[in-house]
Amino acid sequence: MAVDFKYIVVGRGLMGAAAARHLARQADGVAVIGPDEPTDRKAHQGVFASHYDEGRITRTIDPDRNWALLANRSIGRYGEIARDSGIDFYREVGCVVVAPTGGDYIEKTRRAAISLDVETSLLDVAGLKAAFPFFAFPDGGAGVFEARGAGHISPRKLVRAQSLLAEKAGATVIRDHVVSIRSEGGSVAVKTSGGRTYRGEKVLLAAGGFSIAKNLLPRPVAMTVYARTVTLFEVSEADAVRLAAMPSLILRAPGIDIYLLPPIRYPDGKFYLKIGGDPDDLVLSDDAEMRAWFKTEGRDTVRAHLKRIVEGLVPNIVPLSISTAACVVSHTESGYPMIGYSSSPEIAVLTGCAGTSAKSSDEIGRLGAELLLSGGISEQGYSTDFTPQFR
Repeated sequence: MAVDFKYIVVGRGLMGAAAARHLARQADGVAVIGPDEPTDRKAHQGVFASHYDEGRITRTIDPDRNWALLANRSIGRYGEIARDSGIDFYREVGCVVVAPTGGDYIEKTRRAAISLDVETSLLDVAGLKAAFPFFAFPDGGAGVFEARGAGHISPRKLVRAQSLLAEKAGATVIRDHVVSIRSEGGSVAVKTSGGRTYRGEKVLLAAGGFSIAKNLLPRPVAMTVYARTVTLFEVSEADAVRLAAMPSLILRAPGIDIYLLPPIRYPDGKFYLKIGGDPDDLVLSDDAEMRAWFKTEGRDTVRAHLKRIVEGLVPNIVPLSISTAACVVSHTESGYPMIGYSSSPEIAVLTGCAGTSAKSSDEIGRLGAELLLSGGISEQGYSTDFTPQFR
């Protein structure tokens, strides 16, 4: 049976758009299917994504070497992506990870950085206070600071850049979302919400949390999707200037497990300091629950929790406004992305971000492309093979 494309990537988020770029650079007949950001979120009837935002932390430093390597390789290609697309999506402001002394989080983070030849500084309590006077850290902590090759990215702009480069390399970008994928006689039929059916030799499902939706895989992936609430503190232009030296922050302390981004200018022209770190979990069991969740502003209980943390952590700011937004994170049994084939030899998956993959998405997408092009992703330097698990 004739096919329309050799490879079809389903999902045009951070990982799917990256996979499409890498595929299109090496093969003809590539398509990527995924909608643009909705203009009216509450009236939108289709799927959503968590990259509709201007701030995500990027850094190599991580206590897990596999995640550190995924990030390090991605960050190494930021310059190329920005240059070739003309889209500036990265700010190198550094990143500091702070955790209690006496645990192994800081030591594992430091060792992973050393193994990848990434330069970091180890800071005690006094060093943290001297380097970052705008933070009031809890007592008893230490930090690892990565000054170069770290900071924050605009996930929205990165997806735009990857989509543009995929298209420039020859990929067909289809602005719709997929409602079913099925193997038929050695090829794959992909049906969209617009009523079109496209046929491909191989399909890579990279639909983020929506990868758990029905009719997309022979068996659903073993992945848990959690609702997350981010909180945005609007700050004045004067405060944005005063805090210009603020790095991205990851903080672990008793009762606190958060990330914090320095003031970033959003599309409305205002500066926002962004924090995330839900104190508890809300599971979203299917795509209907995810769609409903994305139309909300998140949970008030999380907003209150994060507001208390910011008041203690950055005591010298007076926010002009406080707002929240809904997103999701997808966790796998392994703690790593799932990159591999389903029970169908024509349908593969690329999903499971663990809430930390935005920075690493280009490398994860490259691995997804390698899977389709070569049939596997062995000998890549990772201690995991990213094997998917299914229910």
